[in-house]
Amino acid sequence: MKVKILQLLFYALGAVLICVLLSWGKPPKIIGLFIVSGLAVGSLYALGGIGIVVLYRATGVLNFANGAVGAFGVMLAWQLAQIGWPGPLTWLVGILSATALSLAYGLLIAPKLAWRDNVVKAVATLGFALVVLGLTAFIWEDDVRRLSLPTDKQAVVIMGLRITVTRMIVVSAAIAFVLGIWLFLTHTRIGLQMRALANNRDISALIGVPIFKVETIAWSISGLIAGFTGLMFGDLIRLEPSVITFMVIPSIAAAICGRLDNLALVLIGGLFIGVIESLSTLSPLIKQVRPIAPFVIAAIALIWMQRSQKLIFSRDS
Repeated sequence: MKVKILQLLFYALGAVLICVLLSWGKPPKIIGLFIVSGLAVGSLYALGGIGIVVLYRATGVLNFANGAVGAFGVMLAWQLAQIGWPGPLTWLVGILSATALSLAYGLLIAPKLAWRDNVVKAVATLGFALVVLGLTAFIWEDDVRRLSLPTDKQAVVIMGLRITVTRMIVVSAAIAFVLGIWLFLTHTRIGLQMRALANNRDISALIGVPIFKVETIAWSISGLIAGFTGLMFGDLIRLEPSVITFMVIPSIAAAICGRLDNLALVLIGGLFIGVIESLSTLSPLIKQVRPIAPFVIAAIALIWMQRSQKLIFSRDS
């Protein structure tokens, strides 16, 4: 517990220091606008990272397909809206379609790779991501599109800053998912079974843990989060399948900040990455290397954590 608290403090202090350096000399209102925007984007990265961590802890699969299934879901929601479906129904269908894609992989392909090396499992999800992206690009040709939610037009003013309700929903959702999944993993029977399965698949099978059921739930949760994240990303950032697909990269960086285990650190890591990316645009020099921010932050986090303990991502060790 003490180590986790120190890690949280490290991330918080590091985030404040870097944000101060990037925003030094800029007008407070401009800084506030960029921070608010960064928190919204960072929340999406954190949500993606949370979905990755939940699935990894239960199945050992580092899922590179989260962004692709989210992209398919939001494109389907956009298409249904174009033909006149009511908004809430299109959003629901989009999220459920992403969940169905994730679940289909989890039920049809993942079990055949259950005993393979973790690298093989990860590469398989990357192949699935490319298949889904290809299918999405085939159905929806490259074009300028826009997805708008009713909450985009609603806003509150905090300290002189206008913050849309959509951004508030995204940040609140990231925090809610962290708390909800933590409670689920620690206080429910299925959650305890997920933790047992994460520790040792063979022993879990011997003591009667329903592996198929547990993994089905894990893939469903991952797909649900991916669908919601894709929907929000399409509204706040850009409705473009390839861009949403590769959102998985900063999401994995956020997951690495939490050592693929600690959901609170994943949340902080995702928010940190989003704010740093946003504030980087204030610097003419740094904004040129803005895309590498997730990798730099993840590398710093890994170096810090490895200084006092051995960093192991293998589930067999």
